[in-house]
Amino acid sequence: MSGCMNAFSGMPEVELSAGLAQLKREHKGLYEMLDGVFSLTKKIENDEAIAVNFAELRNKVSEFKAVLDPHSEREENVLFPMLGAYIGTTSGPIAVMEYEHDQAKEYIRSFLEKSEAVQTSDDEMKNIKDLAKNAYHILTEHFAKEENVLFPMAERMLSDEEKEEFYQKIQQIKG
Repeated sequence: MSGCMNAFSGMPEVELSAGLAQLKREHKGLYEMLDGVFSLTKKIENDEAIAVNFAELRNKVSEFKAVLDPHSEREENVLFPMLGAYIGTTSGPIAVMEYEHDQAKEYIRSFLEKSEAVQTSDDEMKNIKDLAKNAYHILTEHFAKEENVLFPMAERMLSDEEKEEFYQKIQQIKG
């Protein structure tokens, strides 16, 4: 498929090195978890067993966060600085990626905090679930940008030695 054009950047697809391919594989599991989160938000919107689905949503968001955190750490602490050495970090793609990370994390944090309340009405649960839904929307678009723009850009810019260093560093981040 080397002749395929990337829908976002108009560039031919590139084969990703081990570290970047790992991040992309991690997205697959994160997408699946996000689909479960989104499905529960829809059930709550449709008044389907609100309290039961809300409790399940809280569990799913908590599980998702546990998987997202080390993935984000690999990007924020390793990939973004390495790529930022070439393209900068205060504006452009890295700044956008970090902003979206911050937004999604804040929605998740806020959802988990607000969903802890023991006495929460159906209306409150419906409102609080919107925080999880907002994180879903940000992250599904964010992952697509990384896969279609950022990861191929990193593949083209980083040297073979940097790609190996990147891979070794992300292996040290457990989770």
